Amino acid sequence: MSLDLASLLVMTALVVNVSGVLFILETFLRRDEGAGRIWSVGFLAGMLTTLAYMIWAQSPGAWWAIAVGNAAFVAGTGCMWLGCRRFNGRSMTWTSVLVAGAVVAAGLAVAVEGSSGGDWAGALWMFVPLLGFAGAGAVECLRGTLGESRTAWVLGAVLGFQSLYYVARTTAFVTAGPESALFESVFGTVNTSFLTVALTIVAVVVTSVLRASRAPIRGYLRRSAESVADIGDQAEFDAGLAALVRRASARSEVVAVTAVRIEDLEQISTAFGSDVAAALGEAARAGVRRHAPTNALVAEDGATGLLVALAVSSEQEARRQAAAIYRGLFDDLGRVGGGVIPVVGVGVAMSGNGNDPDDLTRAARDSANRAARSVETTVLMGDAE
Repeated sequence: MSLDLASLLVMTALVVNVSGVLFILETFLRRDEGAGRIWSVGFLAGMLTTLAYMIWAQSPGAWWAIAVGNAAFVAGTGCMWLGCRRFNGRSMTWTSVLVAGAVVAAGLAVAVEGSSGGDWAGALWMFVPLLGFAGAGAVECLRGTLGESRTAWVLGAVLGFQSLYYVARTTAFVTAGPESALFESVFGTVNTSFLTVALTIVAVVVTSVLRASRAPIRGYLRRSAESVADIGDQAEFDAGLAALVRRASARSEVVAVTAVRIEDLEQISTAFGSDVAAALGEAARAGVRRHAPTNALVAEDGATGLLVALAVSSEQEARRQAAAIYRGLFDDLGRVGGGVIPVVGVGVAMSGNGNDPDDLTRAARDSANRAARSVETTVLMGDAE
């Protein structure tokens, strides 16, 4: 069976667009903590890529469609990497700037050549970022929170395969040229389109599963008016923590960040109903605020977590405060859930010389995740990088 280029691109566009629409629709039904939204942008970029290449296939002289398609392709893979970093709670500033710069460069490389550039105008400015971002995403899937999930290993394998493919494709492009028999038969548009379809399907399934583990369906984690007033959001916490660390550093004091992770709410919702899960979710929020020190910063950390920050005199005090939150929260959840108690993990990170607030938060999250899986320890101390 042989397919002409236009038909093949239509098939690729159909798969990518249907997969992207399903993922984006699910995004509106869930409360995720950022990774799902970034992946949604990646799938939107993939949809734009296929549409741009369809226009190019119908109008070979439309060089601007190649520019849009190349830039969107780079944006899609870059967002997959950024979503993985967000899932792991890593810094997003310089990586976002890097991805944005690569997207602009991929588009400008085609625009500079214009109509005289041909079908492969600016190809290397697309190939190199694709192999780099896909490789970085594969590495990100093997460390941090993602590295502890076998599902994430599948996404890592997908991104790793994409990276290796573009390493080989770039090598063939440079050494043999796009018109060579080797490039056309192995790395041409036909084979790349089939690869894109396969990887898109796997990526949608895997990212949906990963997001489901962190972003329960809306409805059973609604916040009451009281909790909205007492508990901030992630942006407010980041700003407050940065100011707290700055003041504490000037006075040679120590700041402790405590992360509380509530696991299994999605499974509890499925097994016992959304009302039970909603009651447990609200009890967790109210309990952390109630048992945390009065002057502590308290904020949501995604759909199933909370963060607490305050200045402490010693590691022992930080551990004691975290243990008090755990014990009080465990008792509150036992009274609300009628014997159904989710897994609770508490992690603590202490500031030191030159610690970045993001490092503190990430270390506390990692410790809380480990504590949630541990059967021996309820509160774990972590070290900020």
